[in-house]
This record gives sequence, structure tokens and C-alpha cells, in this order.
Amino acid sequence: MQANQLTTYTRGDLMISSPDESVVLKLASLSISSVPKISESGIPAIGDFWPGEGGVNGGMFPGDGKPYYLIVPTGADAQAELEWGGYREELDGAKSAHDGLTNTADLVETDTGYPAAQFCSSFERDGHKDFYLMSRREASFLEITLGDKDVFSKAWHWTSTQYSANYAFGLDFEDGWINLSGKSLERLVRPVRRRFI
Repeated sequence: MQANQLTTYTRGDLMISSPDESVVLKLASLSISSVPKISESGIPAIGDFWPGEGGVNGGMFPGDGKPYYLIVPTGADAQAELEWGGYREELDGAKSAHDGLTNTADLVETDTGYPAAQFCSSFERDGHKDFYLMSRREASFLEITLGDKDVFSKAWHWTSTQYSANYAFGLDFEDGWINLSGKSLERLVRPVRRRFI
């Protein structure tokens, strides 16, 4: 474990952080009256906290040829209500339906302010600094895997997938609808990261 790297467990309003992973697991298991379930492979069940990875296991996303687990941080600091940004500007990048990491990189490397992507790319948890704004397909996948769990607020969330100069895709975690929203509107934003096995 790196110096100053914290393991964090979040459930509802409860957040436990410590540089000692065993302390976090012990306190987490006391808080839910059972030990968090970790399979023999060391991979927690979908929706369960993944020690040292910065959030809960969102499931294995097929990616673009190389599957990866989506890690979703929880807690009040892991979401914000922000504009997508770049209203009336169509960026050449940030149009991938499946690659939120590349979309986010394209957005934050410009001179234009993209608050949703900037919030996600600057998010840190458990020593990880590789968070990004999920793509349209990653959001749809997470709505399927985590939609019935209390991970996402039941509201519209931005994705990193741009549609045009005025619109980007958003997903409603209450009913699973994907729709276009004006980039100047405020929606919830939630960072995610990838965990390759």
C-alpha cells in the first residue's frame, strides 16, 4: 500500500476511511452485521464495496475488445450537480458511445470549460486518480447492474457522450431512459474508473 493511500467504505451516510484495509473491513462488517462478500477469485459481488479500488463493483463491462470492471464511488463527495459545458461548441472528440475514458480526456484537454468531465477527472479515492465521466453505454450498463441498488440517485445523470454543439446524452437512473439534454442544464455527475483483471 502506498503512503497516505486510504481504503474507504461507504454505505448510505456512513463513510469509514483508514490506511489500514483490515480496520475498514472490520468496521464495515460490524456496520452491516456481516462480512462483505468476496468471492474466491477476490472479486466482490456486483454492488458490494471493492476494498482498495475506490468504490463498489459495477460489474464487468465488455469494453471495446478488452473487458473491465466498472468501479463506482459512493458518498456525498462522489456526486455533484453540474452543467455538461461547452454549449454551442461541438468538440471533435467526446462522441464515443462506449469509451468514457477517452471522451473525458478529450473534454478536459480543451480550453473550454466542461464542468461535468472536469469534476470526474479530478476525483480521487483510495489513492486512485483515474476516474472519468461514464459514457452512454457504460451508464446504461450500470443502470442495469446497479439500478436496483442504492448506488445512484434516482435522477438524471450526465454521460460523457456528446451528441451535437448543443446536446449531450443523459440517463435517468429512476427509469433507465436515455435522452438528449441541453449542455447548459445541470444534471448529476458521478465518476467511475476501470479495473482490469
